[in-house]
Amino acid sequence: MKPPPLFLLLLHLLLLLFIATNATKLTALSPTPSPTPPTTSKSSPSALDPKQIRALQSLNIPTTRDPCIQPSPHNATICDNSKPFRHLISLHLFNCSSDLSLSFTALKSLSSLHALSFTNCRASPIRFPSHLSLSLTSFSCIHSLRRLTGVWLSRFVNLTDLTVSYTSINTHGLYVILGNMHKLKTITICHANLTGSLPRHLHLNLTYIDLSNNKLIGKIPTSLTLLEDLEFLNLSSNGLNGVIPTEFGDLISLKNVSLASNSFSGPIPDSMSAIPGLVHVDLSNNQLNGTVPRFFSELKELKVLNLENNKLHGVLPFNASFIKRLDVLKVGGNGNLCYNHSVLSSKIKLGIAPCDKHGMPMLPPPSKESSSGDSESESSDYDYDDDGAEGANEKKGHHHGPNKVVLGVAIGLSSIVFLIVFLVLLSKWCR
Repeated sequence: MKPPPLFLLLLHLLLLLFIATNATKLTALSPTPSPTPPTTSKSSPSALDPKQIRALQSLNIPTTRDPCIQPSPHNATICDNSKPFRHLISLHLFNCSSDLSLSFTALKSLSSLHALSFTNCRASPIRFPSHLSLSLTSFSCIHSLRRLTGVWLSRFVNLTDLTVSYTSINTHGLYVILGNMHKLKTITICHANLTGSLPRHLHLNLTYIDLSNNKLIGKIPTSLTLLEDLEFLNLSSNGLNGVIPTEFGDLISLKNVSLASNSFSGPIPDSMSAIPGLVHVDLSNNQLNGTVPRFFSELKELKVLNLENNKLHGVLPFNASFIKRLDVLKVGGNGNLCYNHSVLSSKIKLGIAPCDKHGMPMLPPPSKESSSGDSESESSDYDYDDDGAEGANEKKGHHHGPNKVVLGVAIGLSSIVFLIVFLVLLSKWCR
């Protein structure tokens, strides 16, 4: 008997469903090829050139670690990213050992350097390889390198930054050093026993000049006033003299200037009023004369003004609001300079006297005990208080008339003497 057609149809459908289910399970169990990840070539940074490693070792610089990755704490190093080997572009030698010797061979291997600095390294300088001399753009020597000469420094013709401090330089004049450094922007040569005068020709791209604490003499050359990009000028503690050039105001970018502790004379040039960004002005300890210019109070950025120990005279042309805006104001040591006590309170300690009606400094009241040494020192330190004269009069008022104790003793003694005389006369009369 044949099965009914409906039964066959259902059986056929069940068979197809069974086959489809098993096929799905087999597909899930079979491994599928994973996509190949993109290959990323992460190359490790190159190591330092072996020649330069040997050069550092000859300078007693530890090289157990890669100086490009972990520089020595006292000898900072900066490397480039060249391949197959990296090269030093900056090296700072700090607190060197006493037996440090600069080897020509070692320095020749370091010709890739752009910046080289020494701090507390009292080695003797040697002739630098020409490639290294030409590649350096920054050179610093602080309390280092004995017997330094101007000719030795002059070979670094491509420098943009030069610093020599607390290191004597055997040379006469700056031009020997700077004559061929046409790219120089900043120069610091201080505490270097530098002699001679300021060069008559300076490179116009200079922005920073510090020549303080040397033995420079002569006048400020007009060429200095041509440096329109100059922002910092320190010529303090030298033997410079003459007047401050009237063209000084052409230094329109100047922010900090110190001409202190020289022998400059003449007035403060009015042209300085054309330098709008002045922040720090120190003209102290010179022989400047004339009056204090009013334009200082119009300089919006000014924070420090030091004019003490000169020969300035007249009335100080500043008001209280300007003085409070400053961080430092020093005008003492100018014997003929005074302030208007109707404008400025005596509580503002300026180190100068108030003016009288003639615009001259008022003298302090004389001390009662002017003959004693203590009173002389008190008089010299007088604070020029506006109320001082009144106070002195009040003190005098307290001492009018004789002392009461002395008066009582005198009366008592007089009474005793009178009694004795009376008794003597009485005894004579009774006889």
